[in-house]
Amino acid sequence: MAFVFKGPNSRFWVAGFLDNKGKRRNRSTRTTNRREAQRIAEEYEEASRRHRTSRQVRGVISELHERLTGEELPTVTIRGFVESWLERKAPETADSTLKFYAGSTGKFLDFLGDDAERIVSEITAKQVLAFRNSEAKKLAAKTVNHDLKCLKMLFKAARREGLISEDPSEFVDTVRDQDDKKLERRPFKVDELDAALAAANPEWKSMIMFGLYTGQRLGDISTLLRCNIDLEAKQLKFITRKTKRRMNIPLAPPLLKFLLESKLPKDPESPLHSEAYDIVTVQKKSGSLSNKFTRLLARAGLREKPSNKSTGKGRGAKRVYHPLSFHSLRHTATSMLHEAGIPPAVAQALIGHDSEAIHQVYVSVGDKALQDAAASFPTVG
Repeated sequence: MAFVFKGPNSRFWVAGFLDNKGKRRNRSTRTTNRREAQRIAEEYEEASRRHRTSRQVRGVISELHERLTGEELPTVTIRGFVESWLERKAPETADSTLKFYAGSTGKFLDFLGDDAERIVSEITAKQVLAFRNSEAKKLAAKTVNHDLKCLKMLFKAARREGLISEDPSEFVDTVRDQDDKKLERRPFKVDELDAALAAANPEWKSMIMFGLYTGQRLGDISTLLRCNIDLEAKQLKFITRKTKRRMNIPLAPPLLKFLLESKLPKDPESPLHSEAYDIVTVQKKSGSLSNKFTRLLARAGLREKPSNKSTGKGRGAKRVYHPLSFHSLRHTATSMLHEAGIPPAVAQALIGHDSEAIHQVYVSVGDKALQDAAASFPTVG
């Protein structure tokens, strides 16, 4: 017998019924009226038991919905929904993030082919799984999982809007990197830091010092302005690009000494690292800077020299990872704090954490604890 229920993320009633093979099916009724939803559920079941095709069933439900509510039941294709979802995301996300969303959903639409013109509720978990597996054959696990995460966001929005009652991506899991030889990111050793600093020009030396003694990301360090440095309060104050979090970080003594000995810009709005600032503000990302840092590490003898020769595999091919990168400075800062006996919560509060839930635990960390943590950094270089 047909019945109705409400999902946790939708205001619409969902119809539950048995098809002609006795298998339970769930379909959104797109109505908030329980009585109307029950009538729709019974029509669903009757249509299914008469061996109607999914198109005929949709026709029955659309007709019934219009008769009950006076409104035409909307039919949105997956392509159409992707376009509207991206439009809604535009005002609330960074340009680079929106570009990523468009790229991930675009891959999925290309994979679907003609099925991209089918309505959202007809997209199956089997198709999402097949897309994931197809991606995993040619892309790095991290890229595949990022694309899958984007699809999960997309279908979660479709469910909220009542376009689907079952999320086809819900039980499609992320992939695990099968390459056992892949090297994990690791902290720098002291002699490696000395070598990197010796090979760096003044701007890169400054960015390395900031990365080491604040643990911040390359994109944030490259866009710092003079006004972000408060020498009197001995603090670095800025808002992170990725998480939009306001950070007030005590300047570690070695970094403070470095800044006092440096020729800082007089204009408060001048960038501390002008070349890096220009690159990131124009390109809206720090990928080019990461490549420059790779070449710096190669000059220092810490990495192999990158080749500009094409591999013939295209931009979508799996990338080769190296254990040392600019992000390794973040690992180094964390390791130094832990080795100095700084409590994990204090270390995370000093460096910053992406999880808002965990961040709430850190808000109780006092200024004195942060200052003591910053003071624990050893002098390098």
